[in-house]
Order: sequence, then C-alpha cells, then structure tokens
Amino acid sequence: MLTAVLLAIGTGALLRTEGAKPVAATTDDALPSRALGLSDHRRLVRQLEESGEHRPGQGARSPRTAAGPLRGVAQPLRAAPPLRLRIPSLGIDVPLGADGHEEVSWDADSPTPGAAGTAVISGSGLRLTGLQRGRTIEVPRADRRTAVFTVVRISPGEAGGREDRAGRAQLRLIGGETAVLARLTGQRRGR
Repeated sequence: MLTAVLLAIGTGALLRTEGAKPVAATTDDALPSRALGLSDHRRLVRQLEESGEHRPGQGARSPRTAAGPLRGVAQPLRAAPPLRLRIPSLGIDVPLGADGHEEVSWDADSPTPGAAGTAVISGSGLRLTGLQRGRTIEVPRADRRTAVFTVVRISPGEAGGREDRAGRAQLRLIGGETAVLARLTGQRRGR
C-alpha cells in the first residue's frame, strides 16, 4: 500500500513538472559547473554567450576556423617566424631557434608553423612520450599570433606522422624517438 502511494505521489510530481524549464544557475553561483549539471561543452557555450562572442543558433566557430571539410581545421596563417614551443599538457615552454640554433628548432626549409604545409620542429631533448591525441601544441610567432595545433597522430620514430594535405596547416614535431602530427585548429592574438 505504501509503495502504491509513493508511486502515485512521484508520478503526480513528474506530471506537474513535465515541460517546466530547469532552473538556470547564475554566474554568481558558487557551485561548480558539474554540480549544476553543465558539461564542459555547455559551460563553454554559456561563457561565450555571456561574453557576446557566440549567439545561439550560430556556430561557435569563428570564420577563421570554419573552413575545410573537417570541423575544427583552421585557415592557414600568413608566414611568420616561430618564437617558442608550448605543450601545456607536458609542461613544455621553450624558445625556438631556426635550424639547430637552439635546443629545439624549426626547420627553416619547411613552412612556418601555422602557414599552409607541414612545418617541422625538432629537438633531441623533447620528451613527447606522454603526449596524447587531442592535446594542444602552441607556437607563439613573430606576428604576435599564437598558432594552436591539435595532435592527430603519434608515431614511434622520426619518419612517422608525415602527412601532407594541400592547403592545410600542419605541424610535425620530432622529439627523441617520437614523431607527432598536429593540425592547425585555431589561433590567438598576443603571445
């Protein structure tokens, strides 16, 4: 009997709330986003909407990143010399020389990182074994833009990871016994 009463009360409560809008948390709310039921994606969209950089019903990607058949592939940037190599997930932030003038160097015979083609950066001291697909690599450049790449392939050996696609900006990163292929997926102004 008690079970039947509880079921009836629960069903009645569900029927009364059906179609009701969920209570939206305010930005003043001190609860973390996960406690509010917002996924990382929803939280990001909400932050963009509040800052005015995204309008509901329109794509969240800017025109610079919307080109190409693959989502998230950015338009190549104009050529500009690279200054640093940053891999946030590995804690790497090192200066970048040209053709071996620094511990980590950009091959000046390859395109500049962020320009169309496959740029090559190598360093014998780079420890890339902990890098995973989907992680980002950042290359601040002399034009005050930071090219942001996303890792798509990790291969053992220096030759692995080479993939040329016409018009696409890519980065081949070689460190020790690991080669990484990453695609340009965005940019930021400033260093």
